[in-house]
Amino acid sequence: MKIERPGFAPSVTGPSEWFTGTVRIDAPFHGSGALSCATVTFEPGARTAWHTHPLGQTVLITAGQGWVQRAGAPIEEVRPGDIVWFEPDEKHWHGASPTCAMSHVAITESKDGKASDWLEHVSEAQYRHTPTSHSEGTPN
Repeated sequence: MKIERPGFAPSVTGPSEWFTGTVRIDAPFHGSGALSCATVTFEPGARTAWHTHPLGQTVLITAGQGWVQRAGAPIEEVRPGDIVWFEPDEKHWHGASPTCAMSHVAITESKDGKASDWLEHVSEAQYRHTPTSHSEGTPN
C-alpha cells in the first residue's frame, strides 16, 4: 500500500499549448499500468484546447461551475458531483465558465504510451456559445 498526501508533488501550470487561461495541475498520478489521473483547476474563462483520448476519459467535477463540449454538440454546463465520460477519439474540450472557476479529477488511460492528442485551441467565438444547463436533471 502507498499513501500520497496533498503536496507530494508540486503544482504545475498547464502548458499554453494545451490550455487557454490560467490552469493548475495537482496530484498527478501514474499507476503501474496505463492509468493516469490529476486534479485540474481552471480559473474563470480557462479551458483545454480541443483534444481526443485513444481510450476515452472520465472527468469528475469536484468544485465550481464548468463547461464541456464534444465536437458538433452544444456546450454543456457541469457542476460538482457530475461525472463526464468522453468516448475514445471523441473530439472535445472542458474548462471553467466565464465567471466561476472549476476543478475536476481527470482519469485517462494510455494506448501505446499515448493518453491524449492535442488539437487546435477553442476560439473565443466557440467558447462564448451559451451552454445547455443540466441543473434540473435533464437528460444528456
